[in-house]
Amino acid sequence: MSSRFWRPADVLSATRPPIAFAGSRIDRADHIRADPAAIAALQTAGARVLRLDGLDPVLTEQGGLDWGTLADADRGAELIFLGIDEAQRGCFVEVPSDAPSGGPHAGPASWNAMSVLEAGELAAYGGARALVSWHARHRFCSFCGQPTVLAKGGWQRTCSACSSEHFPRVDPVTIMTVEHDGRLLLGRQPRFPAGRYSALAGFVEPGETIEEAVARETFEEAGVRVRDVEYVASQPWPFPSSLMIGCHAYADDPAITIDTTELEDARWFTRGEVVDALGAVGRGESGRAFGAPPAYAVAHLLLRWWVERG
Repeated sequence: MSSRFWRPADVLSATRPPIAFAGSRIDRADHIRADPAAIAALQTAGARVLRLDGLDPVLTEQGGLDWGTLADADRGAELIFLGIDEAQRGCFVEVPSDAPSGGPHAGPASWNAMSVLEAGELAAYGGARALVSWHARHRFCSFCGQPTVLAKGGWQRTCSACSSEHFPRVDPVTIMTVEHDGRLLLGRQPRFPAGRYSALAGFVEPGETIEEAVARETFEEAGVRVRDVEYVASQPWPFPSSLMIGCHAYADDPAITIDTTELEDARWFTRGEVVDALGAVGRGESGRAFGAPPAYAVAHLLLRWWVERG
């Protein structure tokens, strides 16, 4: 059976900096999710259960994820099978019987985890958080309103009345840098820290491609029409469960018309200003022209990619 295992981290590019919430070393083991006997066999003394405080991570004194055992689990909680670690141990996380505390967005504990956890552990936490959050919000069937029960090791919920099947969702979000004449279009939202500018972003809507979503969102938010959209990189973002699809596009007309319901400001920045802002991040500072996104954000990777491609 071990020959079927693979490490998700192996598919990541060795030439790019780590992407936060990517690179888990837990094999998802899809081929045993529908096999209750196989999952039960993994629920042994060696099984690990990820400790969460609501939806927040619990860290050890050494700054790693705190893993307990099945003996520590709440008997009234549902147990999600996360997969198998490199030591061939089953990995699980609980869905508490009560709604987990904390909202769907990142709080102080999650921001701290992004700063201190190594890539594989941060990815394990991100996946577990997204799943626990989804299960906690889908205890009832959206078709008939009756209770749902956990199935396939926690990768499905099935209605107890009409047997409708429900699966953990991922919301695709385009996040894009736009270039014109050697400058980059960035915007800021009112909730950003003072001076922070980042790539524009928006959810992909039903019936459109990624490229169409990039063009629509850029025009809606900044009044800029784009062409030649290209994919750069993606990032899982478990707040509550998005996939950030990083893209780059080009504009022929630099005129900006800001939608103030979406953005507080949008500006074009030179390559030198972007380089300065990226360098300032490593010093915990803001650049002279603007503050760049933090290193764990895919927007930071997009800016660095643009600078390095020349």
